[in-house]
Amino acid sequence: MAVEGRAIDGPAAGAPAAPDAGSRRPSAAPWLFRLRAPLPRYVGPAFAVGTSFAILGLWEFTARLGLTTPMFFPAPSAIFLAMVRMFAEQHLLWHAWISTLRVWEAFLLAAVMAVPIGMLMSGYRAVGAALEPAVDFIRYLPVPALVPLSIIWFGVGEETKIFLLWLGTFFQLVLLVADDMRRVPQEYVEIAYTVGANQGQVLKDVAFRAMLPGLVDNLRITLGWCWTYLIIAEIVAADSGLGFVIWAARRYMKTPEVMAGVVLIGFIGLATDQLLRLIHRRAFRYLA
Repeated sequence: MAVEGRAIDGPAAGAPAAPDAGSRRPSAAPWLFRLRAPLPRYVGPAFAVGTSFAILGLWEFTARLGLTTPMFFPAPSAIFLAMVRMFAEQHLLWHAWISTLRVWEAFLLAAVMAVPIGMLMSGYRAVGAALEPAVDFIRYLPVPALVPLSIIWFGVGEETKIFLLWLGTFFQLVLLVADDMRRVPQEYVEIAYTVGANQGQVLKDVAFRAMLPGLVDNLRITLGWCWTYLIIAEIVAADSGLGFVIWAARRYMKTPEVMAGVVLIGFIGLATDQLLRLIHRRAFRYLA
């Protein structure tokens, strides 16, 4: 082809040359070096399991070399053997079940109370102005310092344990719910009013549905906080539960049994957290 007497056989003058197809080599693992790149399906679990075993192996190796004192920092194998013995001889599974029931009872009570209160605090500024200072004040109070008061108020029965677990969860959750409600776009509310919805319908059918993905995630996080107060709750005249088992073993310096109880709490929490993550992914596929 000729233009004004000049033959053009290649790209136009001044245009960058097309890169050679052979020079474009895909990276062997592009997901490893790209920001926020999705991992292949089985790579994430493989990394998690591999890293966990590497940490346990390093811990076991350090203990076997005698670099730690078994009384204060036993090897993973000693903790595992202690846990097996506790399952067989000390009814550890039953204690774990009792602790799980206590945590869930307190957590569900906190959630049932915190969700409507947090929505009202964010939806109605007068409610937020009235309640937020008190909520902020109480959530900074250390739960262990309130153990003597809780015994005076509720005695040494089951109510005190549930109250302490509830106390460590409720006031944090109220503010998280209020933040979720605050993130609901104002356009949603205005459109709902435009089509004739009343305030109750806006709260229930528009705001609650819009904030639900974030709310479920915050419930998962606060459930973990509730587990962290278990030991405090179960040292109050308790004769059952993982906190009781850990506290009793501490008296006799049975460090492997103490750490076995702590590790079991971690396993229960991890399993629950992963289950709630799975439910979140299945329920809100559109967020993926």
